[in-house]
Amino acid sequence: MQKMLTGSKKEISRLAHNNKVLLDLLPDMLLIIKDDFVIEHMNAVAVSKLGDQHGRKCYQIIAGLEGPCETGMCPFNCQNPEQLYGQMLERKLNNTFYVEYCYVPFKGYRRDNLTLLVIRDISDKKLHEIELEKYNKNIERILKEKIAVLQESEAERQQLYQEVNYLKKEAERFVGREKMIGESKPIHALREKIHQVAASDATILITGESGTGKELVADLVHRHSSRADKPYLKFNCAAVAENLLESDLFGYEKGAFTGATTSRKGKFEEVDGGTIFLDEIGDISPKMQASLLRVLQDGEIIRLGSNRPISIDVRIISATNTNLSVAMEAGKFRDDLYFRLNVINLNLVPLRERNEDIVLLAMNFLIKYRERFNKEVTYLPNSVVEKLLEYNWPGNVRELENVIQRAVLLSKNGMISPRALGFLQKKAVHDQTDDATSMKKFLNRSLKESVSIFEAEVITSTLKKCSGKVDNAVRQLGLPKTTFYEKMKRYGINPKQWNEK
Repeated sequence: MQKMLTGSKKEISRLAHNNKVLLDLLPDMLLIIKDDFVIEHMNAVAVSKLGDQHGRKCYQIIAGLEGPCETGMCPFNCQNPEQLYGQMLERKLNNTFYVEYCYVPFKGYRRDNLTLLVIRDISDKKLHEIELEKYNKNIERILKEKIAVLQESEAERQQLYQEVNYLKKEAERFVGREKMIGESKPIHALREKIHQVAASDATILITGESGTGKELVADLVHRHSSRADKPYLKFNCAAVAENLLESDLFGYEKGAFTGATTSRKGKFEEVDGGTIFLDEIGDISPKMQASLLRVLQDGEIIRLGSNRPISIDVRIISATNTNLSVAMEAGKFRDDLYFRLNVINLNLVPLRERNEDIVLLAMNFLIKYRERFNKEVTYLPNSVVEKLLEYNWPGNVRELENVIQRAVLLSKNGMISPRALGFLQKKAVHDQTDDATSMKKFLNRSLKESVSIFEAEVITSTLKKCSGKVDNAVRQLGLPKTTFYEKMKRYGINPKQWNEK
């Protein structure tokens, strides 16, 4: 019996030793806790982490309490009636490190109730997860902040975009300021009207004396139109012979006339989708007027030698220095064509009616030609300015440009003298010398005769300045055209002698 007892003790000792060695080899913390909360055993890993706590109460070590944990408050749920043993649980141990754990109740050698508590330190993993969560939260916060900034920036961008559009639209009210020099009321009104009508496809008639800048206005209308990126063609109706005008504008088919060996597109077809500028529209023949009316009414042209209409989409801008209303009264221009052309009228006043722009224009031309001729001319002397303002400018802006061009070219020592103005100076000298004798012709005559002589000279002078253009002279003198013709007939005045060649 004694031998059996001794053998049993040895076997128990051996098994206990083997269990201890086996438990010490495991990487997790292992604690065996008795039912009186006393820690019966700790493996080497548990001792290294928690210290040697054999014989102490588990609640003292794990929860830092002086008495047993309340029911349901056990850190490891060892007393949980739901029997969670066998499940992997997670918690923060003693506010020190994070662990995963599970527990298994079993019977000891002495048939006592024991609990095996397996604890794995997951602090590094948990701290990494916490850092990752913080990072994610920070990323989310940063993204929200960035999105808020972007939304704010987008709102600012939209506001700036609206402001830019508004300023752009306001700036467009001054279209052509860099090209159409002048600050007079007529020029301001003209810029405003160009701004209003340019974007539409409305047909535009530009009127005004020669040299006032009708072609420049047509260019500005096209530049600010919805067809600005489409073809733009300028055509001077007065520069083409009458027998070639129709074929030039509408084209022709092979064999339409002698020399027509191939078919050819006209200007209207070439500029299809774009804009055509017809200058000197008042000089076209009745036949051409009828053909042009078809374009405006039906959007169609017919080539010479063909009966097949061709549809086109062309915006027409026309210009004339003649009074088309007077031409209609005289039966020289079709009423229906006039009303089709004159949907929008842009009228350019002569330079003499906007004297405040003369100096601005002159300075602009001075800068232009001093660079072209490499001349050191910086300003216009008062004596020159006075002469420019005194002159009537029958040739308008074109004449002023030519005068300044000549004056810059002839300037000396960086100065423009009144003498460099050429015929303007001659006119002034002539006026001074003739002032004393100009009244002699009226002496010893009746008042009626003197008035007739004076009236004939005014009409003659006006026609000469207007290059024989009766319409311009009528407008300048403010007379009805019938009255003007009666006076020319009475005084034997023929306007054709001053017509431009």
